[in-house]
Amino acid sequence: MRTLSSPLVRRRSLLAMGGLLWLPGLSPAQDTGLTAAGAQQLGDWLRAEVAAGRVPGAVLMVWRGGKPVFTQAVGRRDPASPAPMQVDDLFRIYSMTKPIVSVAAMMLVEEGKLELDAPVAKYLPAFAQMKVGVEQTGMLGQKTLELVDATQPMTVRDLLRHTSGLTYGFFGPGLVKQAYRESGLESARGIDNAQFAERIAKLPLAYPPGSTWDYSNSTDVLGRVLEVASGQPLGVLLKARLFEPLGMKDTAFSVPDAERQARIAQPFGGDGITPGSTLFDPRRPATFESGGGGLISTAPDYARFLLMLRNGGELDGRRYLQAATLQDMTRDQLGPKIVRTALYLPGADYGFGLGFAVRTRPAPPGRDSAVGEYYWGGAAGTYMWVDPENDLFVVYMMQSPRQRVPHRAALRERVYAALPDPRA
Repeated sequence: MRTLSSPLVRRRSLLAMGGLLWLPGLSPAQDTGLTAAGAQQLGDWLRAEVAAGRVPGAVLMVWRGGKPVFTQAVGRRDPASPAPMQVDDLFRIYSMTKPIVSVAAMMLVEEGKLELDAPVAKYLPAFAQMKVGVEQTGMLGQKTLELVDATQPMTVRDLLRHTSGLTYGFFGPGLVKQAYRESGLESARGIDNAQFAERIAKLPLAYPPGSTWDYSNSTDVLGRVLEVASGQPLGVLLKARLFEPLGMKDTAFSVPDAERQARIAQPFGGDGITPGSTLFDPRRPATFESGGGGLISTAPDYARFLLMLRNGGELDGRRYLQAATLQDMTRDQLGPKIVRTALYLPGADYGFGLGFAVRTRPAPPGRDSAVGEYYWGGAAGTYMWVDPENDLFVVYMMQSPRQRVPHRAALRERVYAALPDPRA
């Protein structure tokens, strides 16, 4: 196992980011972003998790004040190979795709190509007459699904904040979720974004649009809306508007070339998102460009995206979003009237904005982020957050679905423990 404290001078241990050429071997003591002791403990934890066999490997980047203050790659990129993890190795980021697609949507809103409060049916006519599935219980306890007309249309805003009434079928009980599973929609191969949207529009909604937060295929449908609004396939749109100008050279919906395929991080065998499942193969061409979970990326690439957000929508003299638009995206959009489902993934101290969970209540002092922090993660273990109050953002890349929840809590605790005491 080799970490980036090794003195190798090579492409993967020199990162040109945000106009700053930075050698990851720099001691945190030379930079005021983290304490030396805190950075050491953070690295020790990462190495211990690898040594204990809980994750094959991981890449962690911590930025403060607009510059990287901690970068480390530990373990192996693939349990079946001795090759060490490298900072620019490739990861399936799953739902960390959602913030990127949400930003692209708001760029089109600013340009007048997309209306935030327009019905989805304006762009996708199949969503014009949606039905809501209402469970009924018979005298003998049997449950049936009654379909009733939606009382109000699903809007683009609903897609961004997961209040569309759509759901995911692969977790949780209910007859609507059962209908999703039986449709085969979420495991279908070879369909494109247009076909996906047409198929999901035929399924019942789990809730009336605008009434309930429920984690869902909303951002997949949003991806198709962006295709119609822009006149471009989703991957082409994202590449032209975000990936190329931001310098996110390794971020895409598939990895077609052999050189980059060798850099794909892999999980332990049997570690899937659902029992018996495996992570998708990014070497295969992506017919369905999932706006909700289909991107491959690297820690340096995603850090470029977050640095742009940290800067209020601007990077290297180019503006991607107006600061006011980003503020709107990163404030709670739910309010007291929208119901949270029992499986409310943002957490008790969070609301949800337009593509991000947003902290709305303070954490215990010194233990976690400040109000206004926003975050999201991916089902295979990747995780990110931006904390404007502490001028901090974090990108964590690993491939272990079973460790995604415990690692998020452990990582937060150690990152905030490593911050210098402002009173010192």
